[in-house]
Amino acid sequence: MPEPVKKTVSAFTKKPKTTEVTAGSTAVFEAETEKAGIKVKWQRAGTEITESKKYIIKAEGNKHSLTINNVEKEDDVTYAVIAGSSKVKFELKVKEPVASADTQPEEPLDPIGLFVTRPQDGEVTVGGNITFIAKVAGESLLKKPSVKWFKGKWMDLGSKVGKHLQLHDSYDRNNKVYTFEMEIIEANMTFAGGYRCEVSTKDKFDSSNFTLTVNEAPITGDLDIRAAFRRTSLAGGGRRMTSGHEEGGEFNFSALLKKRDSFLRSVNRGEAKSESQSDVDVWEILRKAPPSEYEKIAFQYGITDLRGMLKRLKRIKKEEKKSTAFLKKLDPAYQVDKGQKIKLIVEVANPDADVKWLKNGQEIQVSGSKYIFEAVGNKRILTINHCSLADDAAYECVVGEEKSFTELFVKEPPILITRPLEDQMVMVGERVEFECEVSEEGATVKWEKDGIELTREETFKYRFKKDGKKQYLIINESTKEDSGHYTVKTNGGVSVAELIVQEKKLEVYQSIADLTVKARDQAVFKCEVSDENVKGIWLKNGKEVVPDERIKISHIGRIHKLTIEDVTPDDEADYSFIPQGFAYNLSAKLQFLEVKIDFVPREEPPKIHLDCLGQSPDTIVVVAGNKLRLDVPISGDPTPTVIWQKVNKKSDLIRSNDDSMTPSENSSDLNTDSKLLFESEGRVRVEMHEDHCVFIIEGAEKDDEGVYRVIVKNPVGEDKADITVKVIDVPDPPEAPKISNIGEDYCTVQWQPPKYDGGQPVLGYILERKKKKSYRWMRLNFDLLKELTYEAKRMIEGVVYEMRIYAVNSIGMSRPSPPSQPFMPIAPPSEPTHFTVEDVSDSTVALKWRPPERIGAGGLDGYIVEYCKDGSTEWIPALPGLTERTSALIKDLVTGDKLHFRIKAINLAGESGAAIIKEPITVQEILQRPKIWLPRHLRQTLVKKVGETINIVIPFQGKPRPKIIWMKDGQTLDSKDVGIRNSNTDTILFIRKAELHHSGAYEVTLQIENMTDKVAITIQIIDKPGPPQNIKLVDVWGFNAALEWTPPQDDGNAQILGYTVQKADKKTMEWYTVFDHYRRTNCVVSDLIMGNEYFFRIFSENLCGLSETAAATKKPAYIQKTGTTYKPPSYKEHDFSEPPKFTHPLVNRSVIAGYNTTLSCAVRGIPKPKIFWYKNKMDLSGDAKYRMFSKQGVLTLEIRKPTPFDSGCYTCKAVNECGEAEIECRLDVRAPQ
Repeated sequence: MPEPVKKTVSAFTKKPKTTEVTAGSTAVFEAETEKAGIKVKWQRAGTEITESKKYIIKAEGNKHSLTINNVEKEDDVTYAVIAGSSKVKFELKVKEPVASADTQPEEPLDPIGLFVTRPQDGEVTVGGNITFIAKVAGESLLKKPSVKWFKGKWMDLGSKVGKHLQLHDSYDRNNKVYTFEMEIIEANMTFAGGYRCEVSTKDKFDSSNFTLTVNEAPITGDLDIRAAFRRTSLAGGGRRMTSGHEEGGEFNFSALLKKRDSFLRSVNRGEAKSESQSDVDVWEILRKAPPSEYEKIAFQYGITDLRGMLKRLKRIKKEEKKSTAFLKKLDPAYQVDKGQKIKLIVEVANPDADVKWLKNGQEIQVSGSKYIFEAVGNKRILTINHCSLADDAAYECVVGEEKSFTELFVKEPPILITRPLEDQMVMVGERVEFECEVSEEGATVKWEKDGIELTREETFKYRFKKDGKKQYLIINESTKEDSGHYTVKTNGGVSVAELIVQEKKLEVYQSIADLTVKARDQAVFKCEVSDENVKGIWLKNGKEVVPDERIKISHIGRIHKLTIEDVTPDDEADYSFIPQGFAYNLSAKLQFLEVKIDFVPREEPPKIHLDCLGQSPDTIVVVAGNKLRLDVPISGDPTPTVIWQKVNKKSDLIRSNDDSMTPSENSSDLNTDSKLLFESEGRVRVEMHEDHCVFIIEGAEKDDEGVYRVIVKNPVGEDKADITVKVIDVPDPPEAPKISNIGEDYCTVQWQPPKYDGGQPVLGYILERKKKKSYRWMRLNFDLLKELTYEAKRMIEGVVYEMRIYAVNSIGMSRPSPPSQPFMPIAPPSEPTHFTVEDVSDSTVALKWRPPERIGAGGLDGYIVEYCKDGSTEWIPALPGLTERTSALIKDLVTGDKLHFRIKAINLAGESGAAIIKEPITVQEILQRPKIWLPRHLRQTLVKKVGETINIVIPFQGKPRPKIIWMKDGQTLDSKDVGIRNSNTDTILFIRKAELHHSGAYEVTLQIENMTDKVAITIQIIDKPGPPQNIKLVDVWGFNAALEWTPPQDDGNAQILGYTVQKADKKTMEWYTVFDHYRRTNCVVSDLIMGNEYFFRIFSENLCGLSETAAATKKPAYIQKTGTTYKPPSYKEHDFSEPPKFTHPLVNRSVIAGYNTTLSCAVRGIPKPKIFWYKNKMDLSGDAKYRMFSKQGVLTLEIRKPTPFDSGCYTCKAVNECGEAEIECRLDVRAPQ
């Protein structure tokens, strides 16, 4: 267990408090110390205060005071009082005197909620300022409340703070009221609406709604549209001045339109426009100007805010001009890992162009190796080394007046937990310190207790500490409520540890024993307690023992000793040991033994003076490792000779059975069965004195146990005595415990008693546990376990643990047993969910289910499916062994049986609960009406090329298995030409190589008894067309040649999309394309070279491509040289222009929600018309959900994943100079069934 930290005790019983006084008055601070006579110092702003007229310092006994006279504003600082090692800080608050007439009335308290004053509805004129105030009572709050301001329901105004919105807060210490303000600056019409103020604390919440009304500013003169774009400021006297150098404002186009309407309503419609309205049209100038001229034009006409204008110009501009300075711009965004480098590359049109790189609008300067600028040909490269979070910004590359923008996102690598938390067990009041190590220094981590995040509270219950990569959670004084699971989380890992806080309880392993000693001998009182950190005091007859040169007090580990050297009669008393903080009193008595020597006549036979003589052998008990000192008084004249022998069990048996042995016989027996002890030095020794002998064993061991015989002899006679010495010790360590009955967070631990109990009965056992990868063992019990089994709880599932055992007797605690085999607490999974019957036939039942909601650390081995007949209790396995799938088909069932089914999930921990279908299932085929589910792509004509593979899968439903009939063009389909495969749920039509004759209308019919369902499928097989026919060279004039031809005889079963016309010079016969995708059957080839002869050929084209061969002119066209006079015939110029006309209409459609849908039509018109799409008369051009295509006159509107909301009337409008045309259709979007 961790060493407890001693709690620091303050020297003050009364501490000075922070005081607020008025300037010019007197401030008095008082303090009381625990003891009188302690020297106290007073400090002001860290400097010691000396007594003067201003500062008066008094000390009476344990009471101390500091008086500050004539307080000034400069005295508003921090003060401190110091006594010994205790220091208390306090403050003096000085406020200016306030006249009584100016005193404001106390704010009325809000009887409901947290508000003292709620924000009220307000009204402001456009351009004006307004402030909303909310006050919150802070007397009962531990910390500052959290306040949020909202506009409408969801818009959080905390992120909108800027030029037009400011948020302020303050705290009144006297009234203990928090004040929160929202200030709106230069309000405009868009600010009007409902607002909400929300205040929340740890366990309370309140909100208040209010409304802001914005009125239009009165207009007295004509409206100048350019003035709305100019930034304005107020000059003296409220007069509004306009200047291009003043602070920027913000353009509000909607407010401008409202002003214009208000102004137009105030004048007559026929009134002449003012001179300001006939000025230059700035919109037209900006629309025609390039982007590089915007700032110049804005400065020329006094317009400094282009934001609103540029948004609208983006729609007005017909074409977006391609960049002239950049060949390749920056990508919209880049991402790089923290600590890595990245290169931003652009390509410029001018290799000699200079570029500037900007970061958040500021030019990047060369500084060390952070930024590297490179110019390689047309490429300009910015390299950013060692990217940090400070490099996460917007970057620009500027070439002349053109810019290329991008954003750089710096990604932090996940923070891993390299050393996890470890379980801890402490006593109440001890300090707890959880420690873990993460992969990055100074990383931010999140601490939780039982799933609840820990924060720094006012009581400073928890303290968080960072030291490099180490993270600490510190609890200074633990309580029983602190027990639980503590979690540290990072964005890359989680670690959990358990804290167990136990009540303090002290166990006495060895109490002190009574002692009887002689004069000038040594007396040692010794006791052993369970906690090595517990201190105590020794008492003699109720008074504390004061150590000196003769009396020594020691504390080593769990052992406390009181040693008295050279014992005197005054030392005879009752001695007690009292552990600090516990109601224990260990007592023993010291008896002083006086040795009285009586006068004996000479020639006295030897005599051993022991109390046990003539009785059963005396037993002396000594603790292993302690010193045994045995004083044996003897008498005899002349002085007898003393012999000590250790008698083994055999000789002891002989002596016990034969008490009438003669001395000679006894001596012979001892020589053969005993060991003589005569050493005067060493661990076991004998010391001889005139009237007594001393038998000493230093550090008693197990082998020292036995019967010791002392024999004294002199010429007059001899005497002997047997003394039994018993050595007691701590028990041997038990064998490794065995683990059984493992559950989700518990297990049963079993063990056997130790082979040797140390000579004392085993009082109980102590159990410890640790994680496999940890080095810290945690004690599981403070009360000794009497049984040989224990149920350990509160473990974490999926973590590997080990257990070990200590045996405890009256001497102490044994060494730990070997650890148990590692084990992992796991629990069976929960029962499977959504257990249903999918299908039933005459002999089978198909079941399906979903995995359990909780699988646990043991994983999932599989499922066992069982069934039971209705009325029976015997469950029969439906499948051999386990199945890993979440569905099963139970076969070979008896038709008509009613069966109950259940399923269990299995893992290492055992079986889960059973998921059961409540009602019995009858094994009988269910009649189901046939239904074909035709795929969406087959509802239109299926177009394939010759030689391609056709594989059509059509799902259906119906029971029993329906009869499937395929037909083509009303005739039964020949199975030799095509392949058909039928299953229980679908039918497949397969053609390996499609031919033209496979085109046609196919029909699929499902039949069950007298019920049928059928669908039709149209397949179109297309091939390349044949060449055009009857090509003619109609005329040749100037540099032109006119050609005519007729469509090909074989169109390849597809519409002819156009023709490709090529020419070749007779000299080279190299063919060049003149027209491609040409729709007409006549053309004029121009720009021919004079004097050359040309051949022409024409390919036809459809969906498959160009025809294999081309139709060519037989005779060449000769282009005559200059000089040949040719008078061209006079033709009237033909006008090819025509208004738009739809050649293929829009078709009403009904589709299913969630699948992309297209609406198509075809239009023609010269010049090429502009296309507009509308939904319910609303323009769709700006909606990203719709994509519009136009190719060769075919118009397509794609609707991405439509919803029922997209249903409506869709209109396609085509417009050119000759007119316009519209066509519409109805689209219904159905929800999927």
